[in-house]
Amino acid sequence: MFVDLLFGFVCALSFLPLTTGYCAYSYGRSFWLWFALGCVLPIFSFFILFALICRKQLNPGEQLLEEAKRILAAAEINRIEK
Repeated sequence: MFVDLLFGFVCALSFLPLTTGYCAYSYGRSFWLWFALGCVLPIFSFFILFALICRKQLNPGEQLLEEAKRILAAAEINRIEK
């Protein structure tokens, strides 16, 4: 019984650091750095990462860069198919 409760508690505590690490990795940042920050400062690190991602996504230069990458990827696929 105690082991089950302990396991559930550890799983619950690791949810936010894992989520923070996964989001960071998805946007090209270090998983382990953000996982560690999520363990030390769970909610604070999640909001910092969210702000960094929003700042990057709302930057017009970054939006143009992503659009250019999509256009080049589509052109490469079309070139390969021909």
